[in-house]
Amino acid sequence: MTKPSIPERLDRLPELAADLWWTWNTEAREVFRRLDYPLWRQTAHNPVLMLRQVSQEMLNLAAADARFLKIYDTAAAALDRARSAHDTWWQKKFPEVTGPIAYFSAEFALHQSLPIYAGGLGVLAGDHCKEASDLGIPLIGVGFMYPQGYFHQTVSPEGWQQEVYERLDWTNAPIEPAMTADGKPCVIAVPLGDRSVLVSVWRVRLGRVKLYLLDTDLEENTPWDRELSARLYGGDRETRIQQEIILGIGGVGALKAMGSTPAVWHLNEGHAAFVVLQRIRDHIERGESFEAALAEVRRTTVFT
Repeated sequence: MTKPSIPERLDRLPELAADLWWTWNTEAREVFRRLDYPLWRQTAHNPVLMLRQVSQEMLNLAAADARFLKIYDTAAAALDRARSAHDTWWQKKFPEVTGPIAYFSAEFALHQSLPIYAGGLGVLAGDHCKEASDLGIPLIGVGFMYPQGYFHQTVSPEGWQQEVYERLDWTNAPIEPAMTADGKPCVIAVPLGDRSVLVSVWRVRLGRVKLYLLDTDLEENTPWDRELSARLYGGDRETRIQQEIILGIGGVGALKAMGSTPAVWHLNEGHAAFVVLQRIRDHIERGESFEAALAEVRRTTVFT
């Protein structure tokens, strides 16, 4: 299928589609509903996939439709305000806090086009990010990019539950490579026992909030290390511990590589507990005593 050409008048459609801010903004959703409602439903409300499949005729008609353009312009302006407003609740309440808040979670429920969640923990994390964006909180989420996500349940003719995993199609997901401070794709090395595992980082846009997802599915890694980030809550106890090391230690390293210096570190459940150990190590390597490092990490860490 040939990818359609976006008319110049609608050149922000891909931007609107790629920022999951639309998932909790009625105006933005209406843009894609009005563009091609049958296709909107057919693609399971995935605007990234929709823009790859919509007909050129529908795009041209929308670019010439005054009513559609009014909705489109309103949504684009609302996205700009959501990203850069200077009178947010956070700025009024805590003007003295300059650094961002790093928020670590094993899952984030944002939309079904990004199946990196299983249940309540992910829903909480996803809603936390959305509300943070609306309040102007400088939140940076850190999680996993699970290429196979969480399993779908089927029942065999004999009545047994069966787990079915579907591989994520990267081209149809609202993700992009995260960049280091010097503009290169972010790839870090995380020590696991007597070896190092390479971890790439993906970025998800959520209005004002940035979400970074860690991924070990790199050709340079061994086949078993490539599978470490494949599934949410998959594998045995050893796999889970290795995932938690990558999330905690790798997450700290990824933020450092991207030039981010959080003022507060928020751990959503214990999956990211290794964040604390890595931060203590970093402080000690800068010449602080263990006691001073422990006190500073305790002061700037939140656990829920």
